[in-house]
Amino acid sequence: MSAAQIDEHAYVLPRRPGWTPSLIPAALISLSAFFLFGMEIRPLGYLTMLVGLGLCVWLDRVLLRDLLLVAVGLIIVSTISVRADVSWGNVLLMGTVLTMAVAVPYLINRFGYGDHTIRFHWLAGKWSRWMWAYLLAVPVIGWVILPTYFVRSGAYRNWPPLEDWTEIARFFVGVNFVGSWDEFFFIITIFVLLRRHFSFWFANGLTAVIFVSFLWELGYQEWGPLLTTPFAMLQAYLYSKTRSLLYVLIVHLLFDVVVFLSIVHVRYPQLDIFFYLW
Repeated sequence: MSAAQIDEHAYVLPRRPGWTPSLIPAALISLSAFFLFGMEIRPLGYLTMLVGLGLCVWLDRVLLRDLLLVAVGLIIVSTISVRADVSWGNVLLMGTVLTMAVAVPYLINRFGYGDHTIRFHWLAGKWSRWMWAYLLAVPVIGWVILPTYFVRSGAYRNWPPLEDWTEIARFFVGVNFVGSWDEFFFIITIFVLLRRHFSFWFANGLTAVIFVSFLWELGYQEWGPLLTTPFAMLQAYLYSKTRSLLYVLIVHLLFDVVVFLSIVHVRYPQLDIFFYLW
């Protein structure tokens, strides 16, 4: 059996299906992200992470290897504020740190562990009709929901003022970069690592807590989690069904186009991008 076949087999059959005490340290790692990004209480987040890793030493040494990779990624991200800011210095800093948060766990997994769990499956066969149909539906869904959320909730205040065209350009690049990074980090890294050990819904739920906590600090606040939670869980579901990073990436970026247009609309309402909002 090839290494790729072993990897796929392990992905379908987790080590710990159903309830297992090993979920406790994994849940603590997810909870640490809530404190790190959702509450922005870094010391409590690090303490929770440390307790989770300590329990894992006792409960599940195999899981510990992968939880360490998740913890390393979270610690790297937590070294900066991830609040939306399009100043040149922050764009460079955030871009560097987020890239490291993906690269370091990948390099440890690939060359330190000699493992292939973190892999970039760009394509996996032909896309079915339902996949194409959903791609067409995504911008429509985003067009209806996202502008209303940003404007009615007041969440747009968490985003940059976009005072000139250079800020608009940097914001466009930043939205697409972070949207792509979300899939590399939360799905290809965290979800895939957790999926090795736990059933789909456990792995998906634990990943969603981390995903939504990060998005909260980024700017999706107010009642944003009502949107970001199902989105995060749906992305993991789509990746599990399609095994195509390209597909989930396109889905995410289609939504992010509407996010970009929503913030531009609020800053420049005379453009009348979303005519039904005013």
